Amino acid sequence: MAEISKEQVKHVANLARLSLTDEEVETFTQQLGDIINYAELLNELDTGDVKPTTHVLDLKNVMRKDEPKEWIKKEDALKNAPDEQDGQFRVPSILE
Repeated sequence: MAEISKEQVKHVANLARLSLTDEEVETFTQQLGDIINYAELLNELDTGDVKPTTHVLDLKNVMRKDEPKEWIKKEDALKNAPDEQDGQFRVPSILE
């Protein structure tokens, strides 16, 4: 692939609404060129035997089994409530 030019860096910066100094354009031209050259090395790899994948790690569902458990009693849950009425938490009204 051809090297990236300063004009291309300025064009991309303009699309991203970035204002770059001449020094920054020079720096980014070099850095982006290095990145592109490194990415080109990947084209040299033989990937013919590699299956396409959506993720490099083998993902699996790690959720626990859904089993019923004893929970605290309603009275214990309401014990620390700042206000309760008829066995339910009472909160300030937020609707007018």
